[in-house]
Parts: sequence; structure tokens; C-alpha cells
Amino acid sequence: MRLMWKSLDKMRCFRKRATIPFLGFLLTFLLFLNLYIEDGYVLEEDKRLLRETSAHPLNSERYVHTFRDLSNFSGTINVTYRYLAGTPLNRKKYLTIGLASVKRKRGNYLMETIKSIFDQSSYDELKEIVVVVHLADSDLSWCENLVQEITRKFAHHIIAGRLLVIHAPEEYYPSLDGLKRNYNDPEDRVRFRSKQNVDYAFLLNFCTNLSQFYMMLEDDVRCSRNFLTSLKKVVNSREGSYWVMLEFSKLGYIGKLYHSKDLPRLAHFLLMFYQEMPCDWLLIHFRGLLAQRDVLRFKPSLFQHMGYYSSYKGAENKLKDDDFEEDSVDIPDNPPATIYTNINVFENYDATKAYSSVDEYFWGKPPSTGDFFVIVFNKSTKISKIKIATGTDDRQNDILHRGALEVGEKLVGTKKGRQCSSYITLGEFKNGNIEVQDVDHKIAFDIECVRIVVTASQKEWLIIRSISLWTTQPPSQ
Repeated sequence: MRLMWKSLDKMRCFRKRATIPFLGFLLTFLLFLNLYIEDGYVLEEDKRLLRETSAHPLNSERYVHTFRDLSNFSGTINVTYRYLAGTPLNRKKYLTIGLASVKRKRGNYLMETIKSIFDQSSYDELKEIVVVVHLADSDLSWCENLVQEITRKFAHHIIAGRLLVIHAPEEYYPSLDGLKRNYNDPEDRVRFRSKQNVDYAFLLNFCTNLSQFYMMLEDDVRCSRNFLTSLKKVVNSREGSYWVMLEFSKLGYIGKLYHSKDLPRLAHFLLMFYQEMPCDWLLIHFRGLLAQRDVLRFKPSLFQHMGYYSSYKGAENKLKDDDFEEDSVDIPDNPPATIYTNINVFENYDATKAYSSVDEYFWGKPPSTGDFFVIVFNKSTKISKIKIATGTDDRQNDILHRGALEVGEKLVGTKKGRQCSSYITLGEFKNGNIEVQDVDHKIAFDIECVRIVVTASQKEWLIIRSISLWTTQPPSQ
């Protein structure tokens, strides 16, 4: 009997010792099951990250505690910020632009970045933006010297409430010692990127209630002219559609746009997993967790990386976005609309992808005479220019060989949805393309539909690469 009790005691001790590792494994498994629950959401890069991160289980005690503390993701993080320059206005703006900056060993581009934001914006655009700079370095004398320089050069923007400079005190930061060395990164690299995640978390947390949208930038960026107007065109064209993150640069965390209502959750997310991986990787996971399946990146890019030296050890970093255009003045408006086609769609190259600045396209099987591709606007509109391109550089035969462009009015309800009952032909496709100028001078009515009609059957498949529409601006603008 005594031997049996000893055996039971050993089993109880074993269960206690095994509980913490098991919780760590279980939490890791549930986290990544949530991230990858639908295989369609998984990018190849994410699959590689999953294999790597699964080799580094989460610390169970730390993360169970963190999950408990951060269970209310709709609330802000309790941080008392130091206001180094400016104070928030009571009125919400359209866009907050957030920058986090630390002392660099080589080079400093923050002043140029702030200058580019303001210089590339019109007077009307400036009324709709606020720039928040988080000086996230623990060297307070460096912060104070930089604030003095910012105040001298941008005093009128600070007074107008367009520029705020803040600092989150060091005591609010989690421990940056003994961090996990995921991906075999050196210890100082892990410390740098972990702190950077917290820097951005505190910045996002501060900006939650300042505007309708939030743009994430780095502190070594230059902007395209009238970037806000271009950005608003894209946002307006996606009215009624679901999105979490729109991308206006393909580099790192430059030019990433969010709804401000999502900032508390994103701030908590970065803080919760600050030591797991770099910020740009966490942003990919956050987007997937909120069920945005596709990358929504728009061309031309509105922001360009201009620094030559990284904030990490002053290492060279000459990355450039080759899709950037300094003067992106001809970005289409593409008013909100519903898209219909009776052309057989290939895989997931659906019709909506042609009517977007995203680097994707519609791809359909060989069309027949009479097949159509219709854009039905949510509201009737005046259009000044229409430009449509078919085929791609690597599939030059997949163009519309014979087709017409039409515009319509008099919407009626049908079994297949709303359709226009009256159309006028604007022109014929030539070599797979068509462009019509001064549409508003040629058409007397406000346009409710734009239709592409196939006028001759073809053996080749059809790619509609882009449909670009420019609206007529009201005289007041």
C-alpha cells in the first residue's frame, strides 16, 4: 500500500511539472490554428514563417498573463504620454500620419520626412491631416534637441494642430532582456525589433481617436505630390467593400493604411507579440486574423524610402520602391460600383480585380459574340475620361480582339441585378485597348453604367488588366 501511495505522489508531481510546457504548446497551437484556419488565407511566405515560428513555443506563463490583461482589445493601453510639441485638436481629421523615430548612428531623415509630408500637400489637404511623431529614444537630451529643431522649422504647423510630437516614458515598456532569439537573430537585433514593435504599439494607441484613418510611415520617407487626394480616391472607390489594410508602398511598413477604429486591436496585438517577429510580419498576421484574404496594394506607390542608413546599427539600407511616382496626378477615381460579367471566370481572377488600382486583373475563358462586362455605379456620375487596357506583357494574345465600349442610363431591376436599359457606344477597341477623352462633353446624361461588349468570338482567353475612370469634379473643387 505504501508503495502505491508513493507511486500516486510521483504521478501528481509529474502532472504538475508537465502542465506548464503543455499549456505553452497548446497556446502556440491555438494561436497558429487561428492564424491559418483557412488555407486560402495563407501566403507562401506565411507558410515558411509558420514552420519557423513553430520551433519557438510561446512562454506560457508570460502569455497567459498577457492574454488575461489584454482581453478587452477595444480599449486603449494605459500609457501617460509626454507632449513634447503641440496638443490634439477636438475635431477629428480625415487622416493621421504616424512616425516613430529613434537616434541613429548614421544619418537622420526625420526632418526631411516631415517636410515632404507638408510640402507635398495642398492647403486644403493640410486641413485634413495630422502628423504624430513618437520620439521613442531613451536619450531624453536627444529628444529635447530634436524637438527644438522641429519647433523652429514647423512652428506654424504645430500651432495649427497639424503636428504633434510625443514620447512614451521608458517605464511603460516591457522587459527587453532575455528575449527569445527567434529565426536565429542576434540578441541585439531581437532587442531592436522587439522595442520597435512596442514603439509602434504606443504610437498607434495614442492616435486612436484623432482621425477616421491612420497611415503608418517610417521616418525616412518622401511623399508623392497630393498623396492625400490619391489616397482618398482609392478609399472612396472601395466604399462598401471590406478591408483591413490598404498598401500604398511595397516596402516594409511604409504606406500602410488602417481604419482608426482598428488601432486599439493592432496596438494590443503588437504589444502582445512584441518579441516574436518583426513588425511588418506581425502586420501580415493581423490582416489575416481580421479576415482580409488578399494583399490590397495600389500602384503607383505614393511613398518612397529615401534613407541610406538603417536605424539598426547604421547599416546600409538602399531599398527603393520602383513603383513610386513623384507626381501621381493621373490616378483614376473609379466610383463605387457593382461589377457583372457573363464571361467564364478563370479561378479567382474575378471581375472586380479589373476595376481597381491593385496589381491584379480579370481573366476569363474565350468570350463569344455578345458577351459583356458591366460596371453599374452606386450613384449616377459624370465621367470625363475612360481608359481600358487588356492583355499583359507575358500574355499579349489574351486581349479583346473585337469589342465596343458603351455607357448607359435608365437603371432597371432584373433577375441578375440592376442593369441599364439604354446604352450609347463611345468607341471600338484597337489592339486590345481603348481611351475616350471628354466623355462628359459627348454624353448629355449622368452615366449609370459602363459596358464592354464582345463583338466577335475569339479563341484566345481574355485578360482585362485595368479599367480606369475619371469623374468630373464639381466647380467648387
